[in-house]
Amino acid sequence: MVFEKIIHTIVDPILINPEALMIREIPGTSEEDITILIVSESEDTARLIGKKGSVANALREIVAVAGKSEGKHIHLKFESFDEESK
Repeated sequence: MVFEKIIHTIVDPILINPEALMIREIPGTSEEDITILIVSESEDTARLIGKKGSVANALREIVAVAGKSEGKHIHLKFESFDEESK
């Protein structure tokens, strides 16, 4: 399953600048663990996290269900392009 594609389908409509979104799959410590790094502009990162993490938690739940069908444990990590330049 391509988790990047699932995430793009869900988050692209809520972003201001979806062209700047970068999603990368990073192998975890075991074959079952996968970390997905989601990097966007700071305003879009705030939208992806939501108030009190509500949007991020919903995304985690959706991706976790998709991962369970393949026996994978998915971790989402959100970062902003702007944070790297500081």
